[in-house]
Amino acid sequence: MPMDWDGDGDYDLVVSCPDVPFRGTYLFENPSTDGKQLKFPVFKPPVSVGPRLSNATLSYVDGVPRVLSPGIEHLEFLGNEFEKQKKILDKSNIHPNKVRANQWRYVDYDADGALDLIVGVGDWTEYGWDNAYNKNGQWQRGPLRGYVYLLQNRGSTEQPDYADPVKVTADGKPVDVYGMPSPNFADFDGDGDLDLLCGEFLDGFSYFQNTGTRTEPRYAMAGRLLHNGQTLHMDLQMIVPTAIDWDRDGDVDLVCGDEDGRVALIENTGRMAGRIPGFLAPVYFQQQADLVKFGALVTPVSVDWDGDGDEDLICGNSAGYVALIENLDGGVPPRWAPPVRLQAGGEALRIQAGDNGSIQGPCEAKWGYTTLSVADWDHDGRLDLVVNSIWGKVVWFRNVGKKNQPELAAAAPVEVDWPAGTKAPKPAWNWWDPQGSQLVTQWRTTPAVIDLDQDGLNDLVMLDHEGYLAFFRRARGNGRLLLAPGRRVLFDAAGKPLRLNQREAGKSGRRKFCFADWDGDGKIDLLVNTRSVNLLRNVSTKPDQWRFSDEGPLDERHLAGHTTSPTVVDWDHDGRPDLLTGAEDGHFYYQPNTWQAATQQETAALVIESRHTEDGLLGNGERAYSNRDYTWFDVPASLQDWRFTRTFGGEAAFVAVRAKRRMIVTMATSAGHAGVDLSGWKPAKGKTFGYTDGGRTRMQVFVRELKAGQRVVIPQGTWTGGLLLLPPTAE
Repeated sequence: MPMDWDGDGDYDLVVSCPDVPFRGTYLFENPSTDGKQLKFPVFKPPVSVGPRLSNATLSYVDGVPRVLSPGIEHLEFLGNEFEKQKKILDKSNIHPNKVRANQWRYVDYDADGALDLIVGVGDWTEYGWDNAYNKNGQWQRGPLRGYVYLLQNRGSTEQPDYADPVKVTADGKPVDVYGMPSPNFADFDGDGDLDLLCGEFLDGFSYFQNTGTRTEPRYAMAGRLLHNGQTLHMDLQMIVPTAIDWDRDGDVDLVCGDEDGRVALIENTGRMAGRIPGFLAPVYFQQQADLVKFGALVTPVSVDWDGDGDEDLICGNSAGYVALIENLDGGVPPRWAPPVRLQAGGEALRIQAGDNGSIQGPCEAKWGYTTLSVADWDHDGRLDLVVNSIWGKVVWFRNVGKKNQPELAAAAPVEVDWPAGTKAPKPAWNWWDPQGSQLVTQWRTTPAVIDLDQDGLNDLVMLDHEGYLAFFRRARGNGRLLLAPGRRVLFDAAGKPLRLNQREAGKSGRRKFCFADWDGDGKIDLLVNTRSVNLLRNVSTKPDQWRFSDEGPLDERHLAGHTTSPTVVDWDHDGRPDLLTGAEDGHFYYQPNTWQAATQQETAALVIESRHTEDGLLGNGERAYSNRDYTWFDVPASLQDWRFTRTFGGEAAFVAVRAKRRMIVTMATSAGHAGVDLSGWKPAKGKTFGYTDGGRTRMQVFVRELKAGQRVVIPQGTWTGGLLLLPPTAE
């Protein structure tokens, strides 16, 4: 939303981010000092100016910025963090179906002096969601729909009386773009009336010329914006354009956001190409150096890519790129260069779904979701890339450069030595078949290259086509390296094969992980994405076993809306791996390794393992958290004087119990426990209590029946942690 936030005469950018962990509304200040509007200022780093705003849009009324969300207007927001608002309509969805995009704007549609309402909606009813290709890769459901509604004001701007919504039409039919229309009414062609320009869920723009008048608009059939005779595209998708004369040259430009938070200027040339106004290609704004970022859903790997003795980052992201973020000084923390996108085979390394590469359909054409490992795959002494993506095709990019000067060849498939006469397996929902011996697995999941069996050859560990974590062993044969079919030899603590995702189609895959000896016991552990990152600790008792116990989160911060992606670093050179997490917002979150071995105690009925907890007494007025002065209140009489595992609020803890006999285990966690896996736990009716944080947080008690010998980890994952509750005379 471009506006003069600070009143200094130039346009700043206000950007609202809906997803964790960067959820909120942020100001990118234009640093010019003389009020002159530079075309491409280098903006200051973001500063929080309010909470996230759902479907926020900007309208200019008599030169004054007005910000709307569905059904409401935000008032006096400049400097007031969007706290004040008013309802402008009784309902927030004026479309008969459920909508995803819901974009409201003011405009005097018919020049009668009264502000009307315009609402753009994205309707996915016909599209559905996923897994709807036929055997030829053709989508069998409908498209996304993007309609534009007019709510005509029959009253005045001060006392509006909005008529029922009607769809705006063009060439006699309702305006209908490919979802997420972001409608902008402005005089793009300079003839004195208001034309309509829409974005979409993908990457292009539709222009509807007003062939009527300012008071009686009539819109022509849509035309695509062009540049040099080619359709004009944004780099990514889920675009949100806003019409404004950014460079103040008298014509209407576009300032447009992408899904990953980048914002571009699309400049109006002031010239027409037939009936379509001419625009230049998008140029993305820059900001002053601040937090390291690479797109969205960034997938880092820490490695000395350039051979200078320090740890760089090689990263994928949702847009399908892979980039180098160079460590400039080896410091703690390091100083980083800006991301540089890698090339392969002389072209930009970018993997995208296209029309039919995403199981969730053609609306995801511009996404790639690259996730990778960096390792010497061909054992020639140079670091290569092994990459998975939105397709689930595992490929590798051979390093053909000189020492310390990597250069990547074009992608080649990772091939498996499948048994003779068998077809290469694939996920059951894939419409397409692997080619030859190609390895095809679930989408958006890490291909972890590691010498798992310590035989000197790099193996591959990743989810197989059914979501099990599989070991693809490397061997030499017939003078070449062979990759054996995956074996399900990595197990959970109960001895069952690790199945990191048992869901199908669009809900499959999505698991990011890395290996490291986190606890320093000489055995390789697994760090796996959750709402942050969980430690799956290697509890094997034999060297040729890989059995893992989920010890809970290593970082209590909520970093994932979809996924996180872990890697390990050792910036301080203490020999212990620390955690670096690539998050939803494209930023990187560092968590030092503070591992402590679990302590063990026993009651007559339980064996209790705990780490980073203390013994506490549950009762009104008793201390709730070891690092806060909060105390409990409203503790039910039936729970008075119970013992509990007191955590350090907001810090990672671990509690697990093993039953000696059949019994009921009791625990408590915050009632607002979104993102915490409570499978197998049942809420204890009427048993809640609070602590003195202003009364905002309530703890809900849960119970679970365990069989003799059964072990369960008490769910953590919230600021409060999960508290094991033990009766005063614990058996």
